[in-house]
Amino acid sequence: MDTTARISSEHGLPGHLVDFVAALRRHGVSVGPGETIDAARVLGALDLIHREHVREGLAAALLRRSGQRQAFDTLFELYFPAALGAGSGEVEVPRVDDAEGGPVDVDALRDILADLLRDGDTAALAELARAVVDALGRSGAAGTGIQGAGGRPSWSAYQALRMLSPETLLARILADLQDATGDDTAFSDEVLRREIRARIAAFRAMITDEVRRRTAEIRGRQEVAKSAVPKQIEQVEFLSAYAEQLAQLRRTVYPLARRLASRLAVRRKHAKRGTLDMRRTLRRSMSTGGVPMRPAYRTRRPGRPELVILCDVSGSVAGFSHFTLLLVQALREQFSKVRVFAFVERADEVTHLFDPGAELSGVMQRVLREADLVAFDGHSDYGGSFGSFAEHWGDAVTSKSSLLVLGDARTNYRDPNLAVLKRLVAQARHAHWLNPEPRRQWGSGDSAALRYADVLPMHECRTAAQLTAVVEALLPV
Repeated sequence: MDTTARISSEHGLPGHLVDFVAALRRHGVSVGPGETIDAARVLGALDLIHREHVREGLAAALLRRSGQRQAFDTLFELYFPAALGAGSGEVEVPRVDDAEGGPVDVDALRDILADLLRDGDTAALAELARAVVDALGRSGAAGTGIQGAGGRPSWSAYQALRMLSPETLLARILADLQDATGDDTAFSDEVLRREIRARIAAFRAMITDEVRRRTAEIRGRQEVAKSAVPKQIEQVEFLSAYAEQLAQLRRTVYPLARRLASRLAVRRKHAKRGTLDMRRTLRRSMSTGGVPMRPAYRTRRPGRPELVILCDVSGSVAGFSHFTLLLVQALREQFSKVRVFAFVERADEVTHLFDPGAELSGVMQRVLREADLVAFDGHSDYGGSFGSFAEHWGDAVTSKSSLLVLGDARTNYRDPNLAVLKRLVAQARHAHWLNPEPRRQWGSGDSAALRYADVLPMHECRTAAQLTAVVEALLPV
């Protein structure tokens, strides 16, 4: 019986589905009652023996936004596993001298793996991954069955992959495929090489998933999910994101901007009227015996303010500044005018790099290369940057301007220049500071965040979700 079908008979599928949905919610996937009901209908309509059909059916019913599939797939593997325990399959691990329970014949096992990778047999590779983890993935010496803490087995994907070394089979598989196709041109070689790498990467992922499944049976699904399920990209912290995550964040800018624009449109629709005009309301009430039957409202004069951005582009803060600037660029129609100033030790205007239609893929490198931002050692100097901005572009901030400061407020123990910032804030219509550091770290070490927070409102913006909420609240209506 398929594992999914076994779960339905042993544990009760409705309750198991509710547990799965709860796990999705814990990891940032928004699933409401409607989606849960749809998922239950999907499970009622599908044959549970076909696990991939169940996976795709649940994904279609439960997922409503892009970027959630990786978390869904990881949790699906934990809650609807392909097997229980060691499982069973037609692929067997060869043993030295064919002795039952003897040491694993690693060379023969690599031959089997090479043949399956060459043929691209996904089902057989999945069975092999299960057998490899059971034979080579136990902690301690291979095949010894050494137990982990508390007498329970422990599993290691690293150990299994290190002994198998699938990457070293690439040249051998490539030669076999070239002999089979008879085509040895440079282009076909590169195509085959990429395909083999993709198959090897998929097999490595199978090993990792299998180790995670076996570990979850021992430690529990929730415990394993804490470290196994990747964060939603909108929940990744700017200051700890690596290059690939920052690239993913940048790809989410325009979907975020569209959602913000639609929410702003709804806010404007519900805020067409201004505040109550008491004088006109009382005048109207004279025709109804003093009863204010027809309240009068002041006419709203919504204007699109100018936006002036001062952003720290030094070190890891640059990733946060870049994402924020891309978001503002996507929302620039909400403002009558946008001016952008970057700073490290001193400020310089970089508005032209963010003009409509400008190429933004490598814009931060251009900012650092073309703008005059460094005076001495290249370390952040907020006070000096505020001073140079006020000296050369102080008139950019007016009573029509919204001033936005982006940075972690770490001054390297230099003068924060609060007096100049106070003057700029007084000139502006609105002023806000977006800080990517956790609030608990404000004021620690060389952070002047708490001192700056006394001058203008400071908002914690560690993730794209937080930043989106803050920007939505600050956008004009």
